[in-house]
Amino acid sequence: MPPLEMSIEALFQQLKHPNPYLRDQAMWELAENRDETTIPRLMSILDETDTNYRRAAVKALGAIGPEAVPPLVQALLHSDNVTVRGSAAKALAQVAINYPDEPFPAEGLQGLKTALNDPNPVVHIATVMALGEIGPPAVDLLIEALQTTDNPALATSIVNALGSIGDPRGIEALTALIQAESTDSYVRESATSALARLEMTTSLQRREP
Repeated sequence: MPPLEMSIEALFQQLKHPNPYLRDQAMWELAENRDETTIPRLMSILDETDTNYRRAAVKALGAIGPEAVPPLVQALLHSDNVTVRGSAAKALAQVAINYPDEPFPAEGLQGLKTALNDPNPVVHIATVMALGEIGPPAVDLLIEALQTTDNPALATSIVNALGSIGDPRGIEALTALIQAESTDSYVRESATSALARLEMTTSLQRREP
């Protein structure tokens, strides 16, 4: 095996490769052979203009898993660069996707809850997607945000996330939203189709042995 220092350097170079298979291979190898510099170095790529390189770093941080959550939350809440904040939210989603059987760290949930108030739509929509990937543990948080936001774009993203998570707690929240006179017409339309999806999912779950 080549010296680890060299191979880590080579893996970082491979994250830029045009071939997605090779990028994925590099990402998992970096996650498995990481040292104390790997996470900070991946974090520093989150504002790269090279989209492939940036996405590969997001996926590599997701492959590392819960250990990457604290620095990602830090970037999500405190970076003044919108690309970094959006990438951090996407990387938190990747952690949830790659580690579905591990409880999502409370610090990550709390960070995403705060980021729902981010003024930039790129960030709050990526945040809702991350909460959607986390699934049932994020439902109460999404419902609370849905009941307090006056931003139709954010409300629409939350409604769609609740529709796709398939948790029965969403039924009451979506029904109330549809019935409220003050609800934006586009949000109401999205909530109606999300509710139909949700009712179908939960009735199928009830029928399963």
